[in-house]
Amino acid sequence: MAKKTKEIENYHIIGHDLLTPPDDVKAEFPLAGAALETVRQGHRSVKGILDRTDPRLIVVVGPCSIHNPEEALDYAHRLKSLADEVADELLLVMRVYFEKPRTSVGWEGLIYDPYLDGTHRIDQGIRIGRKLMLDIAELGLPIGIEALDLISPQYLQDLVSWTAIGARTTESPTHRNLASGISSAVGFKNNVDGDLMVAINAIRSASAPHSFISVTGEGRVAVFRTEGNPHCHVILRGGRSPNYDAASVAACEQQLSKAGHSANLMIDCSHGNSQKDPQRQLDVLKAIAEQVDQGNDSIIGLMLESNLEEGNQPIPDDLSEIKPGVSITDACLGWPATEQAVRDFAARVREPLKKRRA
Repeated sequence: MAKKTKEIENYHIIGHDLLTPPDDVKAEFPLAGAALETVRQGHRSVKGILDRTDPRLIVVVGPCSIHNPEEALDYAHRLKSLADEVADELLLVMRVYFEKPRTSVGWEGLIYDPYLDGTHRIDQGIRIGRKLMLDIAELGLPIGIEALDLISPQYLQDLVSWTAIGARTTESPTHRNLASGISSAVGFKNNVDGDLMVAINAIRSASAPHSFISVTGEGRVAVFRTEGNPHCHVILRGGRSPNYDAASVAACEQQLSKAGHSANLMIDCSHGNSQKDPQRQLDVLKAIAEQVDQGNDSIIGLMLESNLEEGNQPIPDDLSEIKPGVSITDACLGWPATEQAVRDFAARVREPLKKRRA
């Protein structure tokens, strides 16, 4: 029978490898102790900020993508010290992005190609990723990721305190269904052209019940039914033009209100808002501080792309030539600039946030 259907079934599939079920991988790398408390507290803090019971701002900061776990852990140690320093004003959440949506082709992230060599050892990528996330959580840092497919969350989502749905997938029904069942708060980006209604419609969809197909912790295919996620928000990431200015923020507030959603919005300092120039993220950060200083209370957080070293690099044919601490995807701020910018931002919003607290 297989030969008879070969022409019309799996015609372009050249093979497959079985993955270890999610529950078994979690048993290899269990979430417990300090790491569990970090995730639990991260959930509560993020949702408290969205619910206005916590007056702080969320700052999702870290590498555009992670390709070297040792360097990522080095970054995490530095970020934890900074997080403790600014904890009264800011909740720092580390970007731990393992999956990269591509406009055409390219490296798809640590989970899919952990050795950067095209071997696509996804079985190893999942384990490397989970181990790194546990190490970061054990430091006391909450983690933020981008959810890209319906399967990988079963392996990693229990370690996540905040989730993003990216500009290329916010309009996707499957990602909206997924977001409706994710336990963490979820931010939806406007699309790459800058269309905001895509994100607002996504919030409406994700806050409603859904049913979708995925795999269970035992690795069996099942229908998942959700009750809807009440902790969704917009992420302004720019498009054909930036949308972090006060007028764009006010327009977003109006559209959210018209749609019946809470005026919760995060501003991505990178991507369309920085026009892919990492230094321009600092201009966006200053503009956000000015708006908060002037009394804005709809901005609940921001995103920064930052790494140990500034800039980015292509993946060389000889992997030994990769420069340490430099992004292999989008260009990032270096650590010294990041550290100073976050300190300055915390100082700038300290007094305005006291008014939010009052």
